[in-house]
Amino acid sequence: MAARFLHNKTAVATVTIVLVIAIIGIFAPFIAPNDPFKADIMNKYAPYSAQYPLGTDNLGRCILSRLIYGIRPTLGLAVLTMLGTLGLGGLMGLLAGYFRGMTEEIIMRVVDVMLSFPSQIMVFAVVALLGINVQNVILANVFIKWAWYARMIRTGVMQYRDKNFIQFSRCIGTPERFILIRHLMPSIASDLVVLASLDIGWAIINISTLSFLGLGVQAPTPEWGAMLNEAKNVLTSNPTQMIAPGIAIVVLVSAFNLMGDALRDILDPKEVNA
Repeated sequence: MAARFLHNKTAVATVTIVLVIAIIGIFAPFIAPNDPFKADIMNKYAPYSAQYPLGTDNLGRCILSRLIYGIRPTLGLAVLTMLGTLGLGGLMGLLAGYFRGMTEEIIMRVVDVMLSFPSQIMVFAVVALLGINVQNVILANVFIKWAWYARMIRTGVMQYRDKNFIQFSRCIGTPERFILIRHLMPSIASDLVVLASLDIGWAIINISTLSFLGLGVQAPTPEWGAMLNEAKNVLTSNPTQMIAPGIAIVVLVSAFNLMGDALRDILDPKEVNA
């Protein structure tokens, strides 16, 4: 598996890009050239320079520093969203696919109801109902996405529940919890990794969209969607202010999407067994 990964240039390149961005975000206080919160209205719209490599925004704040600090909420919230989605969706999918019967019927009917509504409208409704803050943004995204994961994971579980090793475990009286955790979870782990890596780009766009609309991360916290929101207010006077966060979102989302495609090729059972 490691050899297949190293031979896949797309996987290596995209994983490297994501890791570099994550490391920059973790060590933002040591890497950022300036204080991202310090406003200097007399120095607004400063051009590119050694002190301000990407210039300053409409409040005189260093755009590069805000971009670097913005990695934490942008990528961090997306990762938390995916962990919550995988946790809830994975649990419901496991229960529905393994126990079947009434358990499956109840879970899947709830899933059908959840998937019948447009996802973006559901996000707005949840945020409007619970209030505007970061925690509610995560809850809203998990709330509207877990059903899709539950359905996908249920399908994967159904492919393994009747395998010989599962049937043998049942015959010898192995506890259901052990079968779920030690047998079924590892069997669908590769599918979960691919789904999460493909979908984390969606989470980044969704969180950035909410922040852009003023429903997510609030000013003055640096977040890429919020930076675009601030930039749109000065679009005519300083259009270059939105270039940096816009490109950053495109690069990170594209990296995750390409990484998901590459991991799907690497973890494809047909390819692995070839």
